[in-house]
Amino acid sequence: MRKALILFALTIGMISAQGVIFMAQAQEPPKEPESGTQAKPEAKATPDAAAKEESSVTEHTIQIGGQTIPYKATASTTLLKNAKDEPVALMYSTAYVRSDVKDLSQRPIAFIYNGGPGSASVWLHMGAFGPRRVVTENAEPTGPGPYQIVDNPDCLLDKTDMVFIDPVGTGFSHVVGKGENKDFWGIDEDVRSLAQFIKIYLDRNGRWNSPKFLIGESYGTTRSANLVNVLAQRGIACNGVVLISTALDYATLIAAQDNDLPFVLFLPSEAAVAYYHHALPQQPANLDAFLAEVRHFAATEYAAALMQGDRLDPQTRAHIIERLHAYTGLSAHYIDLANLRIWAEHFEKELLRDQRRTVGRLDSRFTGIDRDATDDSPDYDPADTALEPVYTTLFNVYSRDALDWKPNEEYRITDYGEVFRDWDFKRTAAIAGFAGKVLAPEVVDDLRQALSQNPSLRVFVANGLFDLATPFMNTEYTIAHLELDPSLRDHVHLAYYPSGHMIYADPASHARLSADLRNFITGLAH
Repeated sequence: MRKALILFALTIGMISAQGVIFMAQAQEPPKEPESGTQAKPEAKATPDAAAKEESSVTEHTIQIGGQTIPYKATASTTLLKNAKDEPVALMYSTAYVRSDVKDLSQRPIAFIYNGGPGSASVWLHMGAFGPRRVVTENAEPTGPGPYQIVDNPDCLLDKTDMVFIDPVGTGFSHVVGKGENKDFWGIDEDVRSLAQFIKIYLDRNGRWNSPKFLIGESYGTTRSANLVNVLAQRGIACNGVVLISTALDYATLIAAQDNDLPFVLFLPSEAAVAYYHHALPQQPANLDAFLAEVRHFAATEYAAALMQGDRLDPQTRAHIIERLHAYTGLSAHYIDLANLRIWAEHFEKELLRDQRRTVGRLDSRFTGIDRDATDDSPDYDPADTALEPVYTTLFNVYSRDALDWKPNEEYRITDYGEVFRDWDFKRTAAIAGFAGKVLAPEVVDDLRQALSQNPSLRVFVANGLFDLATPFMNTEYTIAHLELDPSLRDHVHLAYYPSGHMIYADPASHARLSADLRNFITGLAH
């Protein structure tokens, strides 16, 4: 049964949708949080007496590339205030700063977060770039504990200091004083709070002149495209932005009866997944060449056929069905019944149905087992269930033992119930002909403006080939439609990895991603 009410969650990425968010009611432009607004029945803020910052500083060393790097880890909460200077939230972060550097103003610093909305930064923190990482099996469940945590040879600390940020409502971050969740749970509200946090961090730590980088994953890329522009408007120019598993324009990701574009853009990723599971009628010899062929078909014959709708002639329809069968492994009969339109969640269920298995959405290398093999979409995402227990367990161990951070509250690793449910995805349009209207959520123009107004800015875009949450052709399409001046088009670089949404879940991809980011940061920091 279609999960029509689940619109768009990025678990680190997004929960799939057959709903639409295309044209919404007009809304007032977002404002800074203010007191005096009437609170709705929601989680109450912490009393003013508890609105105080806390921190824990510990010293460590790590071996990276044959060198011993000493560093200081600071787990802390930062008090955010509204325009009336009233406390509204405590934002938790973990900062790693190399301690043998004399002039930190010349050393790069990266602000890092995940997505959701409703996800803490633990995934990039403990899976990708932090000094300690969790150990998981590759493309299969890790099993129950005890789990392992080890030094991370792919940590970025040799090239940049890092601040992992948990947005309000995730991790240990929460509203206090005059704050309400609605002041932070929205596209623009969220970015304002992150911008305030970054400014405070630069002030307190003497890092205004440091080369600055934003690294976000999934909805974190939505956040970054907006945040880099907002920071620039406040006099904080970034050197680079890293987008991992990108979601900048929801219209490319949410299929609907009147929006065929996602069917076109998802096809190459579905082909890659079918290739990985050897589910194609004829296995290609080379994945890259195969995907180039599928991309071309998707953008030409397939897109043209879908545009015809009910006017498509039988001969062309038969040809498209035959090609879709060859590229996805789904039966011609199924594709015909689906009217040539393969919903992503249906593909996840259908591809290995004869084996009574589903494939993951976040990482389609993972497979799952459903109760009902006849249903049309999976019961759960096997990639998510395979990874979350490990990260949850080990961050709780690590934060208490290594960081000496012993809070009373729970660390909220993901909260898609309350946070996502109440998230404001609407934005006030600022383009001619749509004044006062709200379009599908997108931050494309924010990124275009940031790149245009700061010609030194560079963007690195990392894509997982087996990601059915934010497929790589969706990203290619979005980047190609930034409408950049020709002189700026090579300022955005796309890279591809044989992994899923969490690229670092594959060890070889993790190592290559970190190496690529080291080069990216080094090239822009001097």
